[in-house]
Amino acid sequence: MFFELNEEQLAVQAAAREFAQKELKPGVIERDAKGLYPKEEVRKMAELGFMGMMASPEYGGGGMDTLSYVLAMEEISKVDSSCSVIMSVNNSLVCWGLETYGTEEQKAKYLPRLASGEWIGAFCLSEPEAGSDATSQRTTAVDMGDHYLLNGTKNWITNGGTSRLHLVIAQTHPEAGHRGINAFIVETDWNGVAIGAKEDKLGIRASDTHTIMYTDVKVPKENRIGDDGFGFKFAMKTLNGGRIGIAAQALGIAGGAYELALEYSKQREAFGKPISKHQAIAFKLADMATEIEAAKLMVYRSAWLKDQGMDYDTASAMAKLYASEVAMRHTVEAVQIHGGYGYVKEYHVERLMRDAKITQIYEGTSEIQRIVISRAILQGQLYLPIFGGALEQKA
Repeated sequence: MFFELNEEQLAVQAAAREFAQKELKPGVIERDAKGLYPKEEVRKMAELGFMGMMASPEYGGGGMDTLSYVLAMEEISKVDSSCSVIMSVNNSLVCWGLETYGTEEQKAKYLPRLASGEWIGAFCLSEPEAGSDATSQRTTAVDMGDHYLLNGTKNWITNGGTSRLHLVIAQTHPEAGHRGINAFIVETDWNGVAIGAKEDKLGIRASDTHTIMYTDVKVPKENRIGDDGFGFKFAMKTLNGGRIGIAAQALGIAGGAYELALEYSKQREAFGKPISKHQAIAFKLADMATEIEAAKLMVYRSAWLKDQGMDYDTASAMAKLYASEVAMRHTVEAVQIHGGYGYVKEYHVERLMRDAKITQIYEGTSEIQRIVISRAILQGQLYLPIFGGALEQKA
């Protein structure tokens, strides 16, 4: 298979790389150390169209393909994963979920604000007792006739403190299990919406992660997404696409660490020559480059499948699983190549190592990805990563 980026995709990639290197890199260490939300940087991303890349131009979005979005995510993640996760949630969870499954009235009312970056969105699924087990929703939305009454708590919510709109998953018919779950559009200035303290995190420290409390929030009937009971399916379908964004983030983190390690290894000398000339380091670089390239092909291909309207559920799970583990493995190697310098903030790689860990956890842990992949295999479909299809397994 021959694969080549088109002119528009190359332009997006170049613009994202320039923005990341010139606008994000100068202050990224301070933002990480102090946990400072990148308000001005997010505003600039919005001006460049990065907050609504895949949304239709009809609603103020960029109308770009998934691969262009992945390329931008990758370049921004090489430098600042806090900015890239803010961008990822707004693009692939909130804007995409709303445009794909929302009514025309919902899209006309909310998408232009979200796609332009005027509003930031949040995706509210996880709960204290319902993380990987998303069927165990305890947040409730009681049907009151002309509105729903929303009560419950959501945690680990990215963009929780700055968002103006939440997509909230809640249980309406407990007796129906996951078929009784609904999804709702909630504006954060409505009565009963309360934002908890910002989490003090290991990585992606500049992004705002909060617990959200809903107490007797009145949600109009017209703010339910899809038919009654569609909420769980909405969440799973939206997360399948969101995993491509996080896979791209992991790919960027790994790539950023590799580029820094390569540059450092050419400059740092030991025993009379650059350490890149020592086989111990050269082999580390070779392994990093090889695995990052493999991850790149998986991530790009999952985006391509989505753009072609083909099934991408297993591909996105594989891409996120592999890219996140490559990111963790090779950010550690980047620190090792830097030696003592890698252990201090000035050289960036220790931050990338801390940021890498979350890619194995959010939007489906590595264990959940293995469940998704193994289930597809055991249901009689063998994923073919090169030729793009499924083959019936024969007894």
